[in-house]
Amino acid sequence: MVSAHRTGARESDTRSHRRTALSARRERFGAKNEPDSGHGTIVGVSSDVPTTFDPGASRLLSSREPGVRYRTRLDVLGEEPDSPDMVELAGMVASGPAVSALLRFESCPVYQKWRGDHWRLVALVELGLPAGNGAAELALDRVLDAWASEAITRPHVVDGLVREHASVFGNGLAVAARLGAAHDDRAARIAEALCEWQWPDGGWNCDNRATGRTSSVHESLATAWGLAEYSRALGEPRAGEAARAAAEFFLSLRLFRSRRTGEVIDDCLLHFHWPPYWHFDVLQGLRVLAAIGDSIRDPGCGDALELVRRKRQADAMWRADARWWRTAGTHDYDQHLVHGPDPEDGPGVDAVDWGEVEDEMLTLNALIALTSFGSSA
Repeated sequence: MVSAHRTGARESDTRSHRRTALSARRERFGAKNEPDSGHGTIVGVSSDVPTTFDPGASRLLSSREPGVRYRTRLDVLGEEPDSPDMVELAGMVASGPAVSALLRFESCPVYQKWRGDHWRLVALVELGLPAGNGAAELALDRVLDAWASEAITRPHVVDGLVREHASVFGNGLAVAARLGAAHDDRAARIAEALCEWQWPDGGWNCDNRATGRTSSVHESLATAWGLAEYSRALGEPRAGEAARAAAEFFLSLRLFRSRRTGEVIDDCLLHFHWPPYWHFDVLQGLRVLAAIGDSIRDPGCGDALELVRRKRQADAMWRADARWWRTAGTHDYDQHLVHGPDPEDGPGVDAVDWGEVEDEMLTLNALIALTSFGSSA
């Protein structure tokens, strides 16, 4: 079984970052000692948390998913994860309706879209599942076995550049880091392979037909996230350098524009989705840049941040423009909500009907992006 050991380096780095950001985030998104909004006590919100918030954050704190409440307090309000209230709330995450459904792992290929172990684990860590859950650790063993075995095989090379589905390995690496398994030898093999497969412009690509001039934003998104999480967990410099190079790749495109013409690369990049699975969009790009951490003042994020601000709804939430998922038995789905660069590939049936959690996670990620980049919502 994977180890749940966490390093002191990560904890020290995370605490320092949160202390620096806490005052600014609370000033922007919550003010202490103001009157209650009148909605009564919110489960999982302590008396130490501001009582009046940005209205989007306030709605997230009333979510039925403890994981949404936990992530909001951790990543938007900047609370310390080892405070007694936060430890208690983290212990409630597995009881949430969506998390409970995801933890009912099925006997199917680990990569089956979107019900296999791989995809469930990605959603679980995004919903704040902490290390130590037995079912998740067993599933992570299966995922690490699968991807570490593939990582040590000879990669497919065309014109001197590796053409592999790096995002698969990146998602798996991020999950391993988030669930306390960064020290696992299998995670190290995956990280080493991803660093070796990186293209000169800082990204990755699986397309055999690509000229080699530009990586794929889709293939690079989860890969950069995984390396960033792995580097943060271990203080591992090579993975951190690779993640920062990927950040430069995204910034060179202003996240969604052609370097050559300045035009939008593909309209699907402007549509927000959750879960994103392996697909890139502007909001997911900002989320990963925030995780990498070195790009938060870069002007290359300006257009993307403005798009996020414009997409906020009158009720202070963000909503999906499109989906990569559908529920079992659904065939007549809304074609406006299901689209993308690979329509023949989906949408797949997810283990969860995401419903209101879809909007909550988009709102959470939007608030994280805006706070991380010092931008007003």
